[in-house]
Amino acid sequence: MSTPIEDYALLSDQQTGALVSRYGSIDWLCFPRFDSASVFASLLGNEDHGRWLIAPSHPEASTSEWAYIPGTFVAQTRWSTPTGEVLVTDFMPVGDARPSLVRRIEGLSGSVEMSQDLRLRFGYGDVVPWVSRATLSGAYAADEAAAAAGSAVRNSAWYMANGSGDDANAVILAIAGPDAIILRGDCLPTAEGKTHKGEFTVNAGDVVDLELVWFPSHEAVPDPVDINEALDSTITYWKQWVSRARVEGDYGRYVRRSLLTLRALTHEQTGGIVAALTTSLPEEFGGGRNWDYRYCWLRDAALTLEAMMKHGYEEEAMAWRQWLLRAVAGDPDDLQIMYGIGGERELPERELPFLPGYEDSKPVRIGNGAVTQYQADVVGEVLVVLEKLRGMGVEEDAFSWPLQLALLEFAEKHLNDPDHGIWEMRGEKKHFTHSRVMQWAAFDRGVRAVREHGLPGPADRWEQLRDQLKAEIWEKGFNREINSFTQTYENTEVDASLLVIAQVGFVAHDSPEMLGTVARLERDLVNEDGLILRYRTESGLDGLEPGEHPFLACCFWLVEQYAYSGRVDDAKALMDKLCGYANDMRLMAEEYASDRQRMAGNFPQAFSHLGLVRAADALVDVGATTLEKTAAGLGD
Repeated sequence: MSTPIEDYALLSDQQTGALVSRYGSIDWLCFPRFDSASVFASLLGNEDHGRWLIAPSHPEASTSEWAYIPGTFVAQTRWSTPTGEVLVTDFMPVGDARPSLVRRIEGLSGSVEMSQDLRLRFGYGDVVPWVSRATLSGAYAADEAAAAAGSAVRNSAWYMANGSGDDANAVILAIAGPDAIILRGDCLPTAEGKTHKGEFTVNAGDVVDLELVWFPSHEAVPDPVDINEALDSTITYWKQWVSRARVEGDYGRYVRRSLLTLRALTHEQTGGIVAALTTSLPEEFGGGRNWDYRYCWLRDAALTLEAMMKHGYEEEAMAWRQWLLRAVAGDPDDLQIMYGIGGERELPERELPFLPGYEDSKPVRIGNGAVTQYQADVVGEVLVVLEKLRGMGVEEDAFSWPLQLALLEFAEKHLNDPDHGIWEMRGEKKHFTHSRVMQWAAFDRGVRAVREHGLPGPADRWEQLRDQLKAEIWEKGFNREINSFTQTYENTEVDASLLVIAQVGFVAHDSPEMLGTVARLERDLVNEDGLILRYRTESGLDGLEPGEHPFLACCFWLVEQYAYSGRVDDAKALMDKLCGYANDMRLMAEEYASDRQRMAGNFPQAFSHLGLVRAADALVDVGATTLEKTAAGLGD
C-alpha cells in the first residue's frame, strides 16, 4: 500500500531533495541533483526500489508529533512507545556543496528499540550497487574505494560485509558506475541479501547520528562532517532566510511556507526552480497522466521571480531573472517552454517499465515530451513579469532588454500559429483563448516598455498587433450567446486558464464578460466542494484518457478572482478550505481529490504554492485580512 502523498515532508539542500514519510521512511531521493536518477524510489514502487526506514521496532509505536522546526526544512518525528520516547531529526545540510542526508535519533525517555532498513538502488531502483563494509581512517582515496568495490565483487554475488560493525571508523560503501554512496554512523546496519538491516537501542539521553553522502565514484570519499555544526548552520540558514519575508495578512504562515518551498525547489548554483520534486505521481490514481516535473518551466520561473520580488527577496529574484535570461538566450526560434536545471535543452521522455508506479499508476516517465511543444502564452508570461519588475524599480541591463526584443520578435513571427496551450495538450494544436490573450499581453508590455520606460523598440507596430489581437479575441474567443470567454476559438468549452484574462488586464475582474465567464466556469468546472477543474478531460481535446482532479493553482486563481470582483466572503471561504488541504508541513501537491480527501499529482508543487501566494496577496490588496507584519524569527 502506497503511503499517502500528504504524509511526506520535503527535505532540501537546494541541490536536490528527499521525501521522508511520517512513518520514518525516506522513499524518494535523487542524487546529486533534483533531476538526477534516484537512489530511493519506493515512492513509485515498493521497498525493493530503494528506501531508508528508521522507526521503533515495537508494533504499538506511534508518532505523537510530526513537524518542521519552525521556519526550516528540518523535519522532526517524535515517536511514543510503551517503553519510551525518541525524537528523529531528518535534514539535508545546506551550503556545504555536497549532496548528503543526516538522520539523528535521540532518546527522550525510557528505552526504545529502533529498526533500520536500508536499500540502496541507483537508476530509479533498477541498479543494485556493490556494497561493502570498510574501515576508513583519514582521507580515503578513490583507488581505495575502487579496491573496496572490487573486493566486494570478488567475495559476493551482491554484497559483502567485513568486520563486526563495531569499529568507530566503519562505513558502508555502495558503488555502481559513476555513483557512490557512503553511510557513516553510530549504528550501521548489516547486510542481509540485497538489503542492510539492523536494530539498536536508544536510551534517554542517547544520540545516534547517521550520515548518507553521495559522491562521484572516481573521486575520494568525502570527509565526515560535524553533525552538530551542520544541524545548527542549516537551521540558522532557513530561519534567517524566511525572516526576511515581507508578509501581511491572515494567511501569513501559509505564504511563508510557500516562499520557503519555492526556495527549497531552487537549485542554489544555477537559480533554476523545478516545478516539483517528483516524477509520475498520478493526476488520476491508477491512470496514465503521470509526468516528470523535475525541470524548470519558464512560466513557473517568471511567476516565482514576481513572488520573490514582491515579498522582499530582491537578490533571489535577480538570480531567477538571470537563470531565465540564460536559459532562453540564443536564436529566438529555439525558444522552449522548459529547460533543465542548468538550462539544458534536451529532456527526452521515456518510460521505466520496471517501476509499477504510485498505486499502480503506469507508466512511470522520466524526461518530458512537452519540451518540444509550442505554447504561445509563454512569451507573455515572461514579459508580464519583467514589466512588473520595471514597475518595482528594477532596471534593464545590456542583456535583458535585447532578449525581450528577441522574444517579441518570436511572438510576432508565430502570431497566427495554433499551439498546445498552457496545459500541454497532447492532441491537435488549437487557438486557445488564454494563449491569444497572453500574446496580446506580450505586445501590450512591449508598448509600455517603450512609452512608459523609454526603452527602444517598434511600439507603433506592437500596438497595431496588440489591437489586432484584441479585436480577434473578442470576435472568436468570446461567445456572446453564453456570455463567456471560451477555451478555444473552435469550441464553447470553458477552461480555468480563462481566469488569467483579468489578471493580465485584458478585462476588469468585475466586468460583465468576466463575471459571465466565472458563472460558466462555476457551472461546468466547479465541483460540489467549490474546487475547479482545469478543463473537462472528457472533451478529448488533450489526446489522453479522461480523468483528473481539481487543480489547486486554478482554485487559488478563483480565490483571486472572487476577491478582486467583490466576492470577498466567497474568496475567504475558498481560501480557508484550500489552506486546510495542506498537510501538517503546509505543503501542497498539484491536485486535490476531494472525493477521496487526498492529494494527487506531483509533490510538492511549485505552481500550487505560487497560486497560494497570489491569492493571499489579493486578499490583502482588497483589505479582507487583518494585517500581520512579519517579525524576524517568526518562521512559518
